[in-house]
Amino acid sequence: MLDRLIGYYLVERGMLTKSQLVEAYKEQEFNRAKLGVIAVAEKLMTIAQAEQVNMLQQSMDKRFGDIAIEKGYLSQTQVGRLLELQGNAYLAFLQAVVDKGYLTMEQLETVESEFQKNRGFTESDMSALKTGDIEQAVPIFLNTSNPSYREMFTMGIKNLYRLMDNHLCLGQAYTVEKLKDEVIGYQKFHGDRTATVAISGKHEDLRKMAIAYTKEEFIETREDALDAVCEIINCINGLYASEQSKSDVKIELDPPEFKVSFTEVSCDEMMVLPVYTHGGEAKYIIAVSKDISLGM
Repeated sequence: MLDRLIGYYLVERGMLTKSQLVEAYKEQEFNRAKLGVIAVAEKLMTIAQAEQVNMLQQSMDKRFGDIAIEKGYLSQTQVGRLLELQGNAYLAFLQAVVDKGYLTMEQLETVESEFQKNRGFTESDMSALKTGDIEQAVPIFLNTSNPSYREMFTMGIKNLYRLMDNHLCLGQAYTVEKLKDEVIGYQKFHGDRTATVAISGKHEDLRKMAIAYTKEEFIETREDALDAVCEIINCINGLYASEQSKSDVKIELDPPEFKVSFTEVSCDEMMVLPVYTHGGEAKYIIAVSKDISLGM
């Protein structure tokens, strides 16, 4: 998730163009971050130490980790940990930006610190975002201690990652009583717990979500796109109900529905979590123990 958040931040700061960011993401998919980049990002080595080891590699038939151990920069355990992190999406993104010559590691290190400070993220927040630990990352964006919101949003985002896009990222959640949008898919459930779960947004953005989920390129109508969105919602809520049943919590799901055109959704209180995926934005909406009404 942090690869996308930092990427957008770099474009916002004018340090990368949108086209450069796209190229970096393409490179990221084929890259595995080098141990030196990982070691610096994890603050186990300084940039100077990593550069020294890289230079020594040019004249020594030894691996980066072996040289770093000999120089006393890393322990065997630390090298093992760095090798495990080579597949990390965020570190692969940093490597891509450096390899493309867009920015230096020093610049990226400064940007990461600025980003953390500006967003008010703790070290543990940043760690969760770097590793992609969804259960730890989702609550960072919610600003609520309500366990129902935390459980339901976490279940939803985990499955959007699994079913649709493992590169999506989140905005800061907020609570509202009314929300205007173009289209919406939603599902209500009742029983021991009552809630409504919805996904709204512009038609084109939800169409991209539908294509990512169904793997079908020719979803054109609003009805087809929203039908796929409702499938996603139904799948997530079904998994949530199944998980809750293990604690003897009974939940019954109503059939999901959608509106191809509406002016406003309203409720006493609903929490909205912005989800950014495939170049678009969707609003993940949950109203716990509330009833949402849709105005045409």
